[in-house]
Amino acid sequence: MQTIDPSQLTERENYKFLIGSIIPRPIAFVTSLSEEGVLNGAPFSYFNIVSSNPPMISLSIQRAKGKQKDTARNIIRGKEFVVHIVDEDNVEQINETAASLPPDQSEIELAKLTPVKSVKVSVPGVAEAKIRLECVLEQALELGGQEAPGCDFIIGKVVQFHIKSDIYENGRIDPRGLGAVSRLAGINYAKVGEIFAVERPE
Repeated sequence: MQTIDPSQLTERENYKFLIGSIIPRPIAFVTSLSEEGVLNGAPFSYFNIVSSNPPMISLSIQRAKGKQKDTARNIIRGKEFVVHIVDEDNVEQINETAASLPPDQSEIELAKLTPVKSVKVSVPGVAEAKIRLECVLEQALELGGQEAPGCDFIIGKVVQFHIKSDIYENGRIDPRGLGAVSRLAGINYAKVGEIFAVERPE
């Protein structure tokens, strides 16, 4: 077994170890509004659940050379955003939104996604997602880095769930119907694959 001290590695080397080890990672497609009203959309795989009481999720939005990304800046300023679960049917379109665009251009238009009005937040979602979560900003933290922060850690409180009817029944979501995809390393993704059950001990 290799034993490696991360303090002796570059940021890029640590990044490769992390994304190759912590798999699969769920993918959030996040929409937010710029100060000028441009609908921004971007995918993030540093994403997970924080709490169910109240329902909260987290996003870690990495900075490039200390520079804040549009999504983080929009969320911190506007205090609202929408998280969508990336699935087999929309992953190709969502991948297009990872392109680097200036703040005044919309990734939603680039990927030909369909904006849909939200119920409790001003930020639209996109119709192509089977699940979307309207969120308000609970907390934002600047973490990591050397001279400047390395990431913006966003905690959002879910204020409205939207779930496609044909994958939802009796309070449960059909994982095969959802067809969520997860992020691996490099350009690789994974589907749900084989599902198995393990009984939890008393």
